Formats: sequence, structure tokens, C-alpha cells
Amino acid sequence: MLPINAVCVLRGLGIMGTIFFSQARNADGPVTVTGTINRLPEGLHGFHVHEFGDYTDGCRSAGSHFNPFGKTHGSPEDENRHAGDLGNVVANADGVADINIDDRMISLTGVNSIIGRSIVVHAKPDDLGKGGNEESLKTGNAGVRLACCVIGIAN
Repeated sequence: MLPINAVCVLRGLGIMGTIFFSQARNADGPVTVTGTINRLPEGLHGFHVHEFGDYTDGCRSAGSHFNPFGKTHGSPEDENRHAGDLGNVVANADGVADINIDDRMISLTGVNSIIGRSIVVHAKPDDLGKGGNEESLKTGNAGVRLACCVIGIAN
């Protein structure tokens, strides 16, 4: 059986990239997230699925992190985390971040599907909910939204 595929074309503040998503049709396996982001400042950047695919007010309209289970922010390895908490991407000295993530909390099917939601790349590193303050448990203190895109079904 062929997998379900999705794609997201990032744009914002000179940053550009393409993110791909793939999952087996039975939805028992992880979603594989791959791609490349260009023109990022060197270093770590929070990388999250946000709840809305709405850009009527730029990336701000994407809402909060996708959190269908009402949990606090955390690491992709944590049991207690938002579904959209995919951690950090790392941009090298040339501003390129290569992405290769397998995540079992997001899905491309069913009520917790990320299709039609957004990917947001943030200015700062995600502290993975370990920053010791209230904002850390909401956003990981990842800062402003540098680039975003709507996740759509790929052909």
C-alpha cells in the first residue's frame, strides 16, 4: 500500500525551504519529516506544527502549537508534550538546515491529522519545556516566527 504524502513550502523573512511528510496508510507508523530550509541564521531554531493553516496576519495567524491532548510543551522524546513539538532544526554556517525526523505523535490521517495545519520555524532554540518558566511550558521560549507554511496533501 502506498504511503500518504504531504508537503509544506516555507517562506518568510528571506528564508525558504520545502518540508515533506510521509506516513504508511495504516497510520500505525511514524510520520517521517524531511526537507531543507535555507537562509536561516546559524544555530538551533524551534520547529513546530501550529494549529491553523491561516496566514491572514502572517505567521501570527497560525495559532499556538498543535496540542490536541492539552499537554504542556516538551521535547519530541517526552510523553508529556504538544503533538506539534518537533524540537529544533540546526542551521549550519551556510544557513542550511537539513531535516530528518520520525515522529509518532503527529499523523497525516484521522482526527489528529496535521494536514491543513502549519509548520513554523522560530528565531531561537526551543528549550524543550525545560526553561523553568511559564513561557517554556507553552512555547519552549523559541521566540518570533521566522517562516511558516501550510501543510497540504502532496501528489
